[in-house]
Amino acid sequence: MGDRSTLLETGRFVRAESDENKTTGTEALLAEAVDTAMTEAVADAELEARHRAAADAGDTGSMSVLGASLLRRGDLDGAEPYLRGATAVGDRAAANNLGVLLHQRGRAEEAAGWWRVAAVAGSSAAAHALGRHYRERGDEPAAEYWLRQAAESGHVLGAYALADLLEHRGDGTAERWLRAAAEQGHREAAYRLARLLRRDRKSEAEQWFRQAAARGHRRAALHLGTLLEARGELKEAGRWYLTSARQGEARAACALGFLLRDAGDEEGAATWWLRAAEDGDGNAANALGALHAARGETQTAEKWYRAAMDAGDDNGAYNLGLLCAAQERMQQAEQWYRRAAYAGHREAANALAILLLQVGDAAGAEPWFSKAAEAGSVDAAFNLGILFAGRDEDRTALKWYERAASAGHTDAALQVGIALVRDGEDRAAERHLRCAAGGGSAEAAFRLAALLESLAPPAEPPALGEPAPGRTESEEWYERAAEQGHRRAQVRVGMLAAGRGELGTAARWYREAAEAGSRNGAFNLGLLLAREGSEPEAALWWTRAAVAGPGRAALRLGLLAARHGDLNEARKWCARAVELGPAEVAQRAARLREALEEELTA
Repeated sequence: MGDRSTLLETGRFVRAESDENKTTGTEALLAEAVDTAMTEAVADAELEARHRAAADAGDTGSMSVLGASLLRRGDLDGAEPYLRGATAVGDRAAANNLGVLLHQRGRAEEAAGWWRVAAVAGSSAAAHALGRHYRERGDEPAAEYWLRQAAESGHVLGAYALADLLEHRGDGTAERWLRAAAEQGHREAAYRLARLLRRDRKSEAEQWFRQAAARGHRRAALHLGTLLEARGELKEAGRWYLTSARQGEARAACALGFLLRDAGDEEGAATWWLRAAEDGDGNAANALGALHAARGETQTAEKWYRAAMDAGDDNGAYNLGLLCAAQERMQQAEQWYRRAAYAGHREAANALAILLLQVGDAAGAEPWFSKAAEAGSVDAAFNLGILFAGRDEDRTALKWYERAASAGHTDAALQVGIALVRDGEDRAAERHLRCAAGGGSAEAAFRLAALLESLAPPAEPPALGEPAPGRTESEEWYERAAEQGHRRAQVRVGMLAAGRGELGTAARWYREAAEAGSRNGAFNLGLLLAREGSEPEAALWWTRAAVAGPGRAALRLGLLAARHGDLNEARKWCARAVELGPAEVAQRAARLREALEEELTA
């Protein structure tokens, strides 16, 4: 409390040495250091002796200087009579320092009296001390009055203390005094000014973070590292994180760990996470848990997840739930999910709801999905859509799908698009399908292509001598879906290629679809192969297609067998085609079967 001002600047009596008396090397350095210390001690003792003699003779200035010197040394009993003697003849510095001495003795009210004397006489240090005294007693008007006196006199601690008082009240003028203190080198003021400015004036905030960090403010170094990391300047961010972490800032050690992990230095990351976790950083403990879980070291992972939970990080309980679920310890997983969910962890609430849904407790799942969704979980909003869609409550389902889609959930955007197509709102559907397709959904790309194809005017054949038109946007989306393994898109791309006469391309896409289990792909591939004269291979693909349909593959096999004279085989495939349909194919197969039976009985 208060400032122990240096009342007089005093020189040092330094004894010069001749070159012939100097030694060299380490011994010389040690000898010089010892000699300098001894010289300064002798000089201080001599100066104090002169001040003591003058003070005892009644010199006010020496009383004040000697009292301040003894106060700095902690000799309160020795300092007090000299300071009182100086104050008796109006020395304001002595009055301020007497206040400091009395405050250290626990006599706060008497100290305040002397600070008032000094402050009225113009001591900014005393005004600052008096302002803090009143603030500690809850007298904010008096505190503000004296702190403002100190601040307006240029006292850096007074400016900072005034800013702290004003900021506590929500007074916008706090910035002025934080700036005044920061400009005089007060590092905490620079840090707090930067935090005040970081939302609206990021560039200026960064400058103040830098100033505070350069003066050793570890939290400023952490914030500066965060700003630089967000801007992609990872190397410099890492340097400031390291500076802050070495000064004991656990959050900086944790952030440095993530930077090192992303750079591929897993062991370095683990070292800093360990340091941060041991200092109580829950995020670092979670990171260590995840690291050991990925290595299959589940017991160690569980230890660190529990440490995170003990540090107050709800992710610890959630991660314990995930760990137990991965080990199929579902009862324990539910317990940990519940613990995190009750603490407000939205993803834990979503995970708990999924677990309940999996065991058939839809009624128990719904409120947890709702709680997670209302807290901002996009996955929970999507899951609510699925839940209501399963109950045929399409309007409610669509509401939740739309909420998730607006937050960028790809599958939700797809479901909204499908619903809008069903309702005939093609343009709105297109917008959502584009979002989902752009997010990587192959099904959305396929449906977008189909929608665009349906909305496009019928293509007119090119005039004689003109080149064929290029690929349409719908075909590009079909191709994107096909490249992602979408079987129906692969078949459609094959059909479009075949229509242009690109039979090799068509065959490639049909084959990809067929090998992935597409019946239509297998059927169409068979048609191409038969056209090229490869009837045995065509028959293989038609057989694969005919196992589960469509009936047209079975009909083709019947026709092929009949042409080769195998009437019994042909009749068998015709019966299969009649069974599979559709109606048109079934009618043709029935007529062919009748003809085959007549032939067989003739």
